Amino acid sequence: MPHDIPLAIPLDAGQIEAFLIATGIGLLIGLERERVPSARAGLRTFALVGMFGALTAMLGQQLASFAPFVAGLLIVALMIITAYLRHPDPSDPGTTSVAALVVCYCFGAATWFGHAQLAVMLAVATTVLLYFKAQLRGIASRLDGRDWISILQFGVLSLVILPILPNEEFGPYGALNPHQIWWMVVLISGVGLAGYAALQLVGVRYGSVFVGVFGGLASSTATTMVYARQANESPSLTATAALVIVVANLVMVLRVGVIAAVVAPAVMRSLLPVVLPGLVFGLLGAVWHWRQLLERGEAVLPATNNPTELKTALGFGALYALVLLCAAWLSDFAGNRGLYVLALVSGLTDVDAITLSSLRLFSLERLELVPTVIAIGIAMIGNLGFKLGMAVAIGGRALGLKAAAGMGAVALGLGSGMVWVGLRGAAL
Repeated sequence: MPHDIPLAIPLDAGQIEAFLIATGIGLLIGLERERVPSARAGLRTFALVGMFGALTAMLGQQLASFAPFVAGLLIVALMIITAYLRHPDPSDPGTTSVAALVVCYCFGAATWFGHAQLAVMLAVATTVLLYFKAQLRGIASRLDGRDWISILQFGVLSLVILPILPNEEFGPYGALNPHQIWWMVVLISGVGLAGYAALQLVGVRYGSVFVGVFGGLASSTATTMVYARQANESPSLTATAALVIVVANLVMVLRVGVIAAVVAPAVMRSLLPVVLPGLVFGLLGAVWHWRQLLERGEAVLPATNNPTELKTALGFGALYALVLLCAAWLSDFAGNRGLYVLALVSGLTDVDAITLSSLRLFSLERLELVPTVIAIGIAMIGNLGFKLGMAVAIGGRALGLKAAAGMGAVALGLGSGMVWVGLRGAAL
């Protein structure tokens, strides 16, 4: 035996823990596989394979070679494939179990190399995917061609276009960063796609509140328009339409807060006193609407545009860049008042663009914290006012009066929070 190869690795608690975690991962996945009568590997096999993965990783580290790991991987794969070839099952080709066993082996190796936490997280995700086979197949069967195109287009936006854009500042005031602008496009498209997918997959089975929540994620403007039209065509559904509109616009406020927390966490602490009262007051208004609702009626889904279409993404990106330039120029030329006017005007139709622009200027240290928060608050209030006017114009006075109670409560909460932030900023 060569003298440069150590005879043994000193055993410690970390190594024992790695083997235990690898075995536990195998037990977790194997327990799920026991539910499948046709599976050729169950609880004990998966546990042993997880332990085997950690063992080959230890040997590979001992020998400073990947050969033990690769050999073990081939052994595991050939073992399970041979088992299915010897006892074939026409109803189950066994590809899922083969993949699960190979993945379990890799998880075992990962635990030895110090990635136990990641391995456990992925093992749980793997078990969930295996367990919900029927549900996932049902979801896939309900997706039509447009839905699949939406998913693929989002993949292009996030995984193809975003990585190749330069991460540098260009243009006046150094405000335009192509990578950062497109990241905002991906963020907004992703939120819209989540709401769009929820509406298409689940529909109206869980009532008006559910549709309002996911309609607000997909497009609160489209949701307001659709339900205002529904109230106009069927006056008996006015109360239902008002509840959906209030909830959708309440979600708009929540969405702005979440986006701010993701894009500029430093702003969230000061934005919270604005967003939180708006959410609390709006929630009270929504509860009041719900208690006043005597009949639910049959709701309809808002017909929203595909949020991941390249045309839609480019349109939002161009709008965001334009608002970003205007915000930088007005902030420099007219001070905070110019920015507030822009926030009110642009927030009427699209609150995301001015929100992200203000957060971007704050990150570039071209805008102070308090004006950033106030600009976002003004944009949300302007957006609420615009959609309330839309509800009145399309749905009629009765819908406007009902929706005004809830949306007015949201605006009141936002306004009171803005006053508090302004006074606190002036005091400091």
